[in-house]
Amino acid sequence: MFSIIKKQTKKLERVLSRIQMPDFLGNSSHPSSNLTPEMLTKIFREADSGYTTRQMELFEEMEEKDPHLFSQLQTRKNAVCGLDWEIIAFSEDEKDKQIAEFVKDVIKNIKDFDKSLLDLLDAIGKGISFLEINWELSNGYLKVENLKYIHPKHIYWEDEKLKIVTKDDLKGFYAHKLEQDKLIIHKYKARSGHESKAGVLRVVAWMYLFKNYTMKDWATFIEKYGMPILLGEYDESSSEEDKGALMEALINIGTDSAGIISRNTKVNVIDNDKKSSADIFESMARFCDEQISKAILGQTLTSDSGGSYAQAKTHNEVRRDLTSADCKALANTIKEYLIKPIVVLNFGEECNIPDFVFDFEESEDLLKMVEVYSKLKNELGLVIDTEHLYEKFKIPKPEFYIDGMKILKENTKNNQKELNKIIEDLKEDGMFSFKSSLSAFKNEMEDVRSLEELKDIFRDKKKLSEILNSMNNSFNKESLKGGLILSNLIGRCENE
Repeated sequence: MFSIIKKQTKKLERVLSRIQMPDFLGNSSHPSSNLTPEMLTKIFREADSGYTTRQMELFEEMEEKDPHLFSQLQTRKNAVCGLDWEIIAFSEDEKDKQIAEFVKDVIKNIKDFDKSLLDLLDAIGKGISFLEINWELSNGYLKVENLKYIHPKHIYWEDEKLKIVTKDDLKGFYAHKLEQDKLIIHKYKARSGHESKAGVLRVVAWMYLFKNYTMKDWATFIEKYGMPILLGEYDESSSEEDKGALMEALINIGTDSAGIISRNTKVNVIDNDKKSSADIFESMARFCDEQISKAILGQTLTSDSGGSYAQAKTHNEVRRDLTSADCKALANTIKEYLIKPIVVLNFGEECNIPDFVFDFEESEDLLKMVEVYSKLKNELGLVIDTEHLYEKFKIPKPEFYIDGMKILKENTKNNQKELNKIIEDLKEDGMFSFKSSLSAFKNEMEDVRSLEELKDIFRDKKKLSEILNSMNNSFNKESLKGGLILSNLIGRCENE
């Protein structure tokens, strides 16, 4: 017993502990500065051997320095973060529902949970993303206080195993020791291969480099040829002092658009058309942007203004496929690394784990749906389950209601035999009552020999009264009594 308590205490201490990460602000090698093809190749080779620090630093600076790249990644991330989410119980069992409600309450109270989702989606670009789960004890339950972002530059691979560098362990510890209940690890695979190559930024790095060169050359071109060339002429008899004064005047004119020269000095302004030369740089930069858009969003038309509506609509469907895949991947990560520890630590390992689901359903034209359902019911006579309609149109179901269609469907399907039996019983009872009622008339008619004698019987009120009193009217009396009671109840209901 003591060993069990000691083991649980040690586990609790580990869960409540905090990972001390090294400071990384201002501590970067800035690999994007003066980046060359040789440097980029070297950085990738380091990452391929497991040491991804410089690659992660490069990816971070690429997002920071390239507005187009940043915009495309934000579009991809916000397509997921902008969706609502919900916790779905494993089953309709009462215990599973209670666990789902508990998990939902815990996650909703996590500070900046939406921002944490954005941090996890950083894996789209870098291939992998980490969050530390900081737990707290509250009313006897272990709940999540916050989720702390861990910069991926602090990770590396050793013998195909992931290690994390901390202040206390600069050599790093194996992540699998804590991923059970202390770490959320989200991975993204843009392509097959090692995890260090999985991020989409690895794919677009070369386009970033080429665009970077293009922008530098373009800036140099603008600096040199953005203004017309000023060419001064001087006489052969001009002194060196006169030449120097002319040069200074040209420089002042170029920078300040003002200057003074002697009357005999001549300045020529040479302004050639450089537009065709400048278009080369713009075309190259645009080409690089298009390739980056294709890699991140799968196409270009939803990120640019060009193209037809039909093409843009088709390409938007492609982007929806990417968003759907991102939603499923992130939901699986949340379930495995966040919801599962919450359930296991508070309810035990034998309990079922609820699902984390993003509300990623394309909005439908409700008016068109109403027309479809109306035709199915009115023209084809299809019986539609009311519960299905509540769910389809997302209308809150009233607390008390009668599903008439469902009752009709169930009665028609399951109670037809009972209904047929009731009808047969009514027919038998009615026939028996009818025969019993006419038996008195039948006895009198046996002695009648002519129509005149039958008329005499009906004219004799005393005789007719005796015949009616001898009839068995119990069934008729009960039927009449039931009809009067039913009429009375219907009248009361209509008056209320």
